[in-house]
Amino acid sequence: MNASRLKPRPGSIATALAFALLPTAAFAADTLSVVTFGGAYETAAENAWFKPFTAKTGTSFSTESYDGGLAKLQAMEQARNPTWDLVDMETNDAINACDEGLIEKLDPKMLGKTGDFLPGSLLDCSVAAMVWSTVYAYDTTRFKAPPTTIADFFDLAKFPGKRGMRKSPKAALEWALMADGVAPHDVYKVLATPDGVNRAFKKLDTIKSSIVWWDAGSQAPQLLADGAVVMTQAYNGRIDAAVHDDKKPFRIVWDGQVYDYEWWAVPTGAKHADQAKKFIAFSAQPQAYADLSRYIAYAPPRKDSIPLIDKARLADLPTAPANFKHALQIDATFWADNADAIDKRFQTWLTQ
Repeated sequence: MNASRLKPRPGSIATALAFALLPTAAFAADTLSVVTFGGAYETAAENAWFKPFTAKTGTSFSTESYDGGLAKLQAMEQARNPTWDLVDMETNDAINACDEGLIEKLDPKMLGKTGDFLPGSLLDCSVAAMVWSTVYAYDTTRFKAPPTTIADFFDLAKFPGKRGMRKSPKAALEWALMADGVAPHDVYKVLATPDGVNRAFKKLDTIKSSIVWWDAGSQAPQLLADGAVVMTQAYNGRIDAAVHDDKKPFRIVWDGQVYDYEWWAVPTGAKHADQAKKFIAFSAQPQAYADLSRYIAYAPPRKDSIPLIDKARLADLPTAPANFKHALQIDATFWADNADAIDKRFQTWLTQ
């Protein structure tokens, strides 16, 4: 990454707007314990948000990474000993964590005006940090005629070689149905039936022997770089960082992208909950969201952020019109209701 891109801009609109909303009393120089999905996103968050917040308040950050899920939060709640102050969550986890009382309710008034937030980007207990997408990418040096559709990912005859996939049914089942001819707007209607789930697993069977599974997002571009796979499911920001920062010859296929929000939440009883909420208010301002897109190709969940992003950068984002033609928004309610049952079947399927 170019060093000049890492310097937070002094006097940015993000800082001015965010802290106009916060109390004027001096902040304590606390350390916020933050858990994220790590990798390129954590680096981007550090440069767009953590460093400017530290410069303004004296609050520092201690970070660790995880692969999602609620097990650790549930254990902290049972022990009445939360060690995290701020947690980065996927949508179905944010919904379930709120329902279970694992994360605190957030007052939207702390954000100032909220009329420009995208639909569904504010929940009772969490605020969207960005819009990200599950896509697939390939090494341009491996194919003369490149793949262009989600069906191509499942076509071993036309595009032979190993495929990288996250070891999770989420997005995998949606992809399987779209590759099998289901239109994006019908995916969850089909997946809500036993026959639809069977159809998705049957399609996954066609490439099962060629799948290399990964757990952490950083593994996807590494598998591609190592030549272990010819194409891989990945988070769009990880591939964009590999292309722009590491100069890798990768290309994203946007057809069939599954997009979602990612969320900031504060664990119930967090030791520095007030400061964590002030950080969320800071990072959720239009300029702060735009600043994140400078470091990683994730889109802002506020409309007022769009004019603040360079036009060339907008083309790299999941929500760019050319990339969004056949996109599917993940149905977080479906996964919140069905994740346990489907994951059990997925784990059994892996061993068969």
